[in-house]
Amino acid sequence: MTALDGLADELDRRLAAADRDLALRYPGDRPDRQPVHTVYLPGDRYDAETVAGWGTRALAALDDLPLELAAAEVRDRVRAKLAAEPIEDLRLDFEDGYGNRPDETEDADVLAAARALADSVLNGRAAPFHGLRFKSFEAPTRRRGLRTLDLFVGELVKADALTSGFRPTLPKVTSIDQVEAMVLACVTLERAHGLDEGTLRFEIQIETPQSVLGADGTALVARMIHAAAGRCSGLHYGTYDYSASCGIAAEYQSMEHPAADHAKAIMQVAAAGTGVQLSDGSTNVLPVGGPERAAEAWRLHARLVRRSLERGFYQGWDLHPAQLPTRYAATYAFYRDGLPTAAAARLRAYVHGGDSGFLDEPATAAALARFAQRGLECGALDAAEIGLDAAQLTALIRRTPIVPGPGTVRVRHAIL
Repeated sequence: MTALDGLADELDRRLAAADRDLALRYPGDRPDRQPVHTVYLPGDRYDAETVAGWGTRALAALDDLPLELAAAEVRDRVRAKLAAEPIEDLRLDFEDGYGNRPDETEDADVLAAARALADSVLNGRAAPFHGLRFKSFEAPTRRRGLRTLDLFVGELVKADALTSGFRPTLPKVTSIDQVEAMVLACVTLERAHGLDEGTLRFEIQIETPQSVLGADGTALVARMIHAAAGRCSGLHYGTYDYSASCGIAAEYQSMEHPAADHAKAIMQVAAAGTGVQLSDGSTNVLPVGGPERAAEAWRLHARLVRRSLERGFYQGWDLHPAQLPTRYAATYAFYRDGLPTAAAARLRAYVHGGDSGFLDEPATAAALARFAQRGLECGALDAAEIGLDAAQLTALIRRTPIVPGPGTVRVRHAIL
């Protein structure tokens, strides 16, 4: 027994509460699949054939996509993706995209949409991630939003079609109290519909200045994540509501406006280490209205998608079938451009030993593995191109030791 042993015991006691708090609040990034986009569709326009229909229209649009936006290999991968899984995440909108209608009308539309989604889930035609955006918990719309959520969840439960891919979105959040109210709503709905505790999780839409900075100048979005008690699955940036609330003229409202970058930077730091996924917003410049105008809109969309990816936002919104070709083309190009160095050479050198020209730390290896995993999940990369299997990638992401296989040497790099 040395003096340092006694000190270590004392530090364990002193830091026990801080250790527990860190593990609870910052469990680390989840290695779960994150969709590359969310398609927003007015809830009354959805039926069981919507996903396939968007795929058909997107494939037709792909034929007109300017050649410089998709190399031949990428174009082939995009074509296969649009045929097999055109939409990764679908959000049926009963908020702004639906508007205010009589209660009996919205009730009927909600039930019809939920039944159509249940049919799609049971028949294997649904997007792997899906859900709804209901009206906000602000006073004028609170009861309507809660009723819509209850009706929708109830129909899915009745059909035994509530999956782990279900994602409801809480919009226009202006206070931590609204997030806490959503937690209470989830608990109440789970009990009412006989669901296991913790089944319902939700996204928070960041589209008001109050959700970024509070009246006291603190970053409320960080407190909102923790107020969700582990139920917050993602933060989605709302381009146009947020920009308008900041007083930005309509012509200059954009995903790349400095006000947007500021809000998203705060979201990114707030979510770091929490396991909460981030989504950028959308562009409302649609590739329609003639070849020249469509080509201009496609170039803009492709550039914005790439910009988001480079800044660590791996998901965004799409509003039209013709945006799917550029969503996947830009996403696939991003992962394939990084494959030779990031996903292949550096990962292989880190796991098997060798010289990649980089001295990578465990944190960087985790980021490289997550990059590769994301590329695999969306169809941009193939496992053979990476040289590591899914278990090895997950171990690197979680920073756990890799079980050695034939020829595998776990290298511990020195940190200079």
